[in-house]
Amino acid sequence: MDIKALTAAAERHARAILDAGPGSHGWDHTERVVALARHIGEREGADLTVIELAALLHDIARPEESAARGGVDHARRGAQMAAEFLSGLGAEPRLVEAVCHCIESHRFRGSVAPQTPEARVLFDADKLDSLGAVGIGRAFLFAGEVGARLHNEELEIAETDAYSREDTAWREFRLKLSRIKGRLLTAEGRRLAAGRHRFMSAFFRRLSLEVRGEV
Repeated sequence: MDIKALTAAAERHARAILDAGPGSHGWDHTERVVALARHIGEREGADLTVIELAALLHDIARPEESAARGGVDHARRGAQMAAEFLSGLGAEPRLVEAVCHCIESHRFRGSVAPQTPEARVLFDADKLDSLGAVGIGRAFLFAGEVGARLHNEELEIAETDAYSREDTAWREFRLKLSRIKGRLLTAEGRRLAAGRHRFMSAFFRRLSLEVRGEV
């Protein structure tokens, strides 16, 4: 199977899985990550074939993680699923390995660090979609999916649990989203993150003021 046909098959496969999954990590998230990854990859001189395949398939295990309420590592499981899918279509082993490393290492809290230019591009593209106006929307969408309340600034983060009523957008901002800007791996990723980070930080400051009735 040639690369164009392989990419089209990967798109169909990912969309079929993600259209049926939670909206915060649905197909539209993958579409944005693909676009960001292409943009960053062109500036980094990375292999765009690897990047596009990895971006298309990076979240195919997300529905399993959501169903297990965090009990499945979607990056590790997704790499396994991608390897089976790509190998089944006759993709070259070297290409499969490169794509699967990107997927396995894209998670912010993961144990596998991105080791290739393509993996660093996917990591940054995925994280950028967690920042800015889109990131705010996704944070609240995820909170709604797990039944969390609007805001819980009054609680210590250590007192809250993932996938609970206290797994609010604010909790995600404190634990992860506020730290993303300093963890990105490419120059273009860091440039794009700066404005998105400022916007998101200002939003959550404003939210806290409004919840307290101060504005």
